[in-house]
Amino acid sequence: MRTLLPLLLAGLLTSAHATTVRVAPGASLQQAIRVAKPGDVVEIERAVHTGNFLIDKPLTLRGVGRPSLSGAQKGDTLRVTATDVTIEGLIVRDSGDSLNEQNAGIYIYPGAHRAVVRNCDLSYNLFGLWIEKANDVVIEGNLITGKREYNSSQRGNGIQLYNTTGARITGNNISFVRDALYVDVSHRAVFKGNKLHHSRYGTHYMNSYYNLWEDNDSYYNRGGLALMEVRDQLVRNNRAWGNSDHGIMLRTMQDSVVEGNVIAGNNRGFFIYDVEYVTIKGNLLVDNHVGVHLSAGSTRNKVEGNDFVANREQVRYVGARDERWGTESGNHWSNYLGWDRDGNGVGDVPYEANDMVDRLTWRYPSIKLLMASPAVQALRLVSQQFPVLRVPSVVDPKPRMQPGNKQWSQWRDKHYPGQ
Repeated sequence: MRTLLPLLLAGLLTSAHATTVRVAPGASLQQAIRVAKPGDVVEIERAVHTGNFLIDKPLTLRGVGRPSLSGAQKGDTLRVTATDVTIEGLIVRDSGDSLNEQNAGIYIYPGAHRAVVRNCDLSYNLFGLWIEKANDVVIEGNLITGKREYNSSQRGNGIQLYNTTGARITGNNISFVRDALYVDVSHRAVFKGNKLHHSRYGTHYMNSYYNLWEDNDSYYNRGGLALMEVRDQLVRNNRAWGNSDHGIMLRTMQDSVVEGNVIAGNNRGFFIYDVEYVTIKGNLLVDNHVGVHLSAGSTRNKVEGNDFVANREQVRYVGARDERWGTESGNHWSNYLGWDRDGNGVGDVPYEANDMVDRLTWRYPSIKLLMASPAVQALRLVSQQFPVLRVPSVVDPKPRMQPGNKQWSQWRDKHYPGQ
């Protein structure tokens, strides 16, 4: 009991210093922030508070009954310049329109480390959240929508992260912005359980390392997830579907793992460009126009256990020599025409993605009308028997006869509206 007494007294003294400042309708919110002491809680009753507000000390700003903070369409609605600020339960709206000044619903300034924005609605702002040089921020459970009547180039991003470390971006729903998540030079972050939709990119992500992407949904964007100039990423169990261009773009990427993702109904499932030493395993690519677009010397990757099902074109490969995938356990290809005599679940002849018939269909799409004809099948056989007619291809020496993902059919017909 004697050892516990000092701890209890310390807790009582700490709580005695933290007070709650109540802001009633019609009262000045900025004045309440001004008189509050570091560590206090400012509780805002339901009302509309108009102005451009500044938090310059460690505080908790908490809404009671979903009050609104409106920037009256100028400047930043709420600026945070202090460390250890928590903002929760608010509607933050109506920022200014200046892309040069990066107007945002909430602007977290350099040095405002450990900021928390939780369970807020950020609506009709240019940028929802701008976070710059602030480490260990937590952004969770927010609904973020942009100025949907603006052209994409005139909008800001839903969440903009620049030069940060240790961010946790979880459980947010972001739409009708330029890019739902724009991430640049930000490391050791977690992006989990977000819904990113109706924007240019679900995620536009560059020059960042050691991050986790998990259980996110990217749909009805131009591009779902774009990872560029990155390394040491773990991208797992995400769903990218119905995007008008690509589901997941891997561009100039090294030393990463991309596993267990569902990529369905996109124009291109994977767009892989200048990628090396990446493990791509256990993904489902289904009903995309092109399953994988592979180019620019993307090699020395480990591609195993993926299911390529009902893509109109399984692989579009641009390269000077064969690229071997599935050398350990193989991948499943729904258009594989080989056989399995010994019944071990592995095809007896290798799968080749880019034979003569595939190349002809790229150049003359109308040939697809004849795919089931004996003439086209004979052409495919001739190209296999006479290597002089053969072109470089993705080759899988151990094609699996059955898909690993038994629920693949539920991901059919997930295309972008109008496509």
